[in-house]
Amino acid sequence: MNKKRVAIVIGSGFGGLAAAVRLGARGYQVKVLEKLDAPGGRAYVYRQDGFTFDAGPTIITAPFLLEELWSLCGRRLADDVDLREMKPFYRIRFDDGSHFDYSGDDAAMKAEIARFNPADVAGYERFLEASAAVYSVGFDKMLSVSFDSLWSMVRAVPHLARVQFYRSVYGLVARYISDPKLRMVFSFHPLLVGGNPFNTTAVYALIAQLERRYGVHFAMGGTGSLVRGMVSLVESQGGQIRYNAAVREILVEGRRAVGVALADGEQIRADVVVSNADSASTYRHLVPRRLRKRWTDRKLARARYSMSLFVWYFGTDRQYPDVPHHMIMLGPRYQPLLNDIFERKVLAEDYSLYLHRPTATDPSLAPPGCDAFYVLSPVPNLDGDIDWKEAGERYRTAIADSLAATVLPDLEQHVVTSRLLTPADFEDRLSSYKGAAFGFAPVLTQTGWFRPHNRSEELVGLYLVGAGTHPGAGLPGVISSAKVLDMIVPDPGK
Repeated sequence: MNKKRVAIVIGSGFGGLAAAVRLGARGYQVKVLEKLDAPGGRAYVYRQDGFTFDAGPTIITAPFLLEELWSLCGRRLADDVDLREMKPFYRIRFDDGSHFDYSGDDAAMKAEIARFNPADVAGYERFLEASAAVYSVGFDKMLSVSFDSLWSMVRAVPHLARVQFYRSVYGLVARYISDPKLRMVFSFHPLLVGGNPFNTTAVYALIAQLERRYGVHFAMGGTGSLVRGMVSLVESQGGQIRYNAAVREILVEGRRAVGVALADGEQIRADVVVSNADSASTYRHLVPRRLRKRWTDRKLARARYSMSLFVWYFGTDRQYPDVPHHMIMLGPRYQPLLNDIFERKVLAEDYSLYLHRPTATDPSLAPPGCDAFYVLSPVPNLDGDIDWKEAGERYRTAIADSLAATVLPDLEQHVVTSRLLTPADFEDRLSSYKGAAFGFAPVLTQTGWFRPHNRSEELVGLYLVGAGTHPGAGLPGVISSAKVLDMIVPDPGK
């Protein structure tokens, strides 16, 4: 009679682990099922030749969302994870070699802006006012709300209209800032969540405000230390995490999810099923086609998806002290390149890059005297006709040549370990539909109620968390998607 009700969580990404913590805190017996051999999902950790590489997220914002999870377990985040604030947040390097150091220091930011266009300092102040208004609506009022009824979306429209949600992020920035380089500086943020700045709804301008208020942080030991900390929370509650446990299908009785079947045929019953897997793949592969009324194969195929990513992880036998922890290297084209990636879906000859050098902050991630890096290039998802088996090494070589010519001299002579992650890996390894690195694109017509709901529209007892549901991608988004469960998953005693 006192047996605990069981909640299964599919996937151990940040959204899945956060969901497991919240369900465990409410009294569920939680079982997390992970396809890979270690936790993290997109935040998996690679270790090779003495180097440690975070596979995915490297930027931590809104640490208070993490602190909430630790407090649910009676613990303190700081006791398990050492977060260091980045100063500056990023260095943004332009193709002509000039750069902008982006930080949370108001005076420093205005001085940087004045180096490019003094007249834009006043415009920057107005942009901050606009982004603060967006934040008050998009983050404070909408982030942890369950948009599982159309009426909930209708009620939000007047608030959204006041903050110009119908504009793109770039369009909002361009209202206040005139210098072309500064427009790039203040509009690139949607790329961090898989969106094109030229069609991502202006609601995502809240990212700039989020960083300004709470900073940009790095977890010592890499983002994997945060994953390990969350795993320890789940296990401290009595939760279980199983690895190499790929889910083949969600078991259904009537229209209710009652458990899962694993790839090896094992069946596990549950009262609640939460999918942290890619939302499109959840519906396409785990929910029977005959039961899907809204997220049919046709609708999923026609939806708009984020770009994918090409990531090269590499270690060098020398250090590059002039390279900061986070560097965004913008290419010669901005909007035309984004159009190639998102609309034409072709692999351009030029590129913009995110260069991550975590050993600038934590030398323990590489052997003594060495540096660990990853360089990331936004690329088309698998709707583009690109054979990554053929194109991968050629693209890596081109990027290496570019880095050597700019910020990492003699690079290829010093690379001692290397590995790649391509859009094909996002599809095969991470089960991301079309290899889209962030799931559904964050455009207006796929925001709020228009995204796959946190409470599944197809099955009773099935819930979704992670980048492909509300509120969207990025660490604050996926952590908040788990917080939405508190509103919609019944208490285990009911």
